[in-house]
Amino acid sequence: MLSQGSCQDRQPRATGVALFVLLLAVAVSFSRAAIAATCESLTSVAIPDATITLAQSVPVGTFTPPGGTPIAGLPAFCRVALTITPSTDSHINVEVWMPATGWNGRYQGTGGGGYTGAISYASLAAGLQLNNAVANTDMGTAPATVLDGTALVGHPERWLDFGSRSTHEMTVAAKTLVQAFYGTPARYSYFTGCSTGGHQALEEAQIFPDDYDGILGGAPGHNRTHLHTAFVWDYAVPHKSPGAFIPFSKLVLLNTAVLAACVGKDGGLATDAFLTDPRECTLDPAILQCPLGDAPSCLTAAQVDTAKKFYGGPRNPRTQALIYPGWPRGSELGWAFLEDPALFGLPAAPAFEGITTWALGLHYNPLTVDFDSDMAKVDAVLAPTVNFMSTDLSRFSERGGKFIAYHGFADAIVSPQDTINYYKRILDEQTLTPEEEASFIRLFMVPGMGHCSGGPGPNVFDALSPLVKWVEQGVAPTRIVATKYVNDSPAQGTQMTRPLCAYPQEARYLGSGDPTSATNFICIADGGDDPASELPAREYLAPLVLQARMEPEVINLGNGSGAITAFITVPPGSDSLTQWVIDSLALEGSPAVSSALIGNGRTFMATFNRKDLTGFTGGAPARQPVDLMLTGTLQHNGSHSLFSVGPTVRLLR
Repeated sequence: MLSQGSCQDRQPRATGVALFVLLLAVAVSFSRAAIAATCESLTSVAIPDATITLAQSVPVGTFTPPGGTPIAGLPAFCRVALTITPSTDSHINVEVWMPATGWNGRYQGTGGGGYTGAISYASLAAGLQLNNAVANTDMGTAPATVLDGTALVGHPERWLDFGSRSTHEMTVAAKTLVQAFYGTPARYSYFTGCSTGGHQALEEAQIFPDDYDGILGGAPGHNRTHLHTAFVWDYAVPHKSPGAFIPFSKLVLLNTAVLAACVGKDGGLATDAFLTDPRECTLDPAILQCPLGDAPSCLTAAQVDTAKKFYGGPRNPRTQALIYPGWPRGSELGWAFLEDPALFGLPAAPAFEGITTWALGLHYNPLTVDFDSDMAKVDAVLAPTVNFMSTDLSRFSERGGKFIAYHGFADAIVSPQDTINYYKRILDEQTLTPEEEASFIRLFMVPGMGHCSGGPGPNVFDALSPLVKWVEQGVAPTRIVATKYVNDSPAQGTQMTRPLCAYPQEARYLGSGDPTSATNFICIADGGDDPASELPAREYLAPLVLQARMEPEVINLGNGSGAITAFITVPPGSDSLTQWVIDSLALEGSPAVSSALIGNGRTFMATFNRKDLTGFTGGAPARQPVDLMLTGTLQHNGSHSLFSVGPTVRLLR
């Protein structure tokens, strides 16, 4: 009777609780609706240095981007376009798309490719179809294009926009608009990108770690000046010596020889059409050298030398130090573009021309570049602006951020070894255990995939869902299944699936079952025989590392008077601030009131007026951590460069 009576007593209480929860939900919904905005009213949202040019409700169905191909199957959404001008020479275009209904509470920033120069509407559509609020930027580089950045010669502020400023400005603006439109901030923020998008991913994790909870970065071009020096090298080597150019037919010959010699001997299957780990393939191209003269079925001595220099990577001719890792065996079919972009209807110049011209001038000669002195000049002008090689991700990891990196092992645009080097440098330079590193960043190498996609191996996979699960549920990914479609066409069916494993593990066939199915593979460590690799010299990694903090860290903007102080420091192992001299420091565009170098040349202190931050939100609610933007000039060896750093603060209003 007691038990029965207890049940009877609980029933009306449960009903009362349910009614209270329902009323509370209605009240919250009404409250949010009351403070949310219509799409068209977003033109009045105040965003520092921004002009909102369009706020448009787009109906469900097909959307045709400006000058683009129609995109079908889109839900109804609010489209906002804006231009951000943090400097007098900046012109950063941003678009933010927000689902009209069914928003899942997530914000997704997306990256570009090459020099970008235009909004990626495909990226916006992909994020929108996941019910994310999503943003993209042209990085402020127009009229530059994906493949050509020479239009930006003489525009250092736009170099900084490309390097870091545009991505952070996009993020702050998008978060501000999301909160205005929905009446509540995003619960989680993610960034996704490959190539230049990978550069943006690492820039955000290093410089503005409070922008995103989870970051997905593929084939990162974050070692920017040295990557583009490799492009100059790859153009100069086959053009400087008679007969050194390798025609495509002979690249096929070389690739065929590599696969014949190494497939199935690097952990993969003998039936694979790609290498599982090309670092374990040591085929010497000299085995293809013609005994006499030239022939279609062999390489000349000059062509053998070209192949070796492509595999080896650019070096300083004076010190013989490696500048940037070479291309992996198995990537040879991608070398034609590196040797001569003119074959593809582009100017007769190195691939992705632009970065080098920014430092050496529009009319420099790639065939006479000095990979010693000219490399030093390029780094003095651009490395602090466009390179993101610091291994200190502590601010990102300590706030709970998660990062998934991936890279195709047959990439001939960004060296896979450069990404492996970076991952291993985090472990070594930050004195972490493998478990500590894997708690916030994991790398997945993709056998047989080219640059971001394509290639003979399984090259289609979803890494965003595992990232979301890691961030929101705490479940770290150990394997991601990749698919190879017949002729890379989903309509033609699946050719094979294969697991991608968290580095340093690799996929191994169990020995039975369908070898085209990922279910018959396991991820295992490769016996500790990770092939040795040569690191580039220190001056080609991260010779200068800047760290920043603010005092006070909690800034009360309700009190407009008084000063706030920024401290920029360099950690042990970095060059000093007497070698790189800071000048013209600004906080969110406002100049410092006073500044001085202190601490034996390893700390720069600058004071700013608190009132200069009036109206700044960082795109986040009060008391939440946000990253301010400090920008300035560095003088080094007679050259000037721009930089940005992002100290974390909490704002009270």
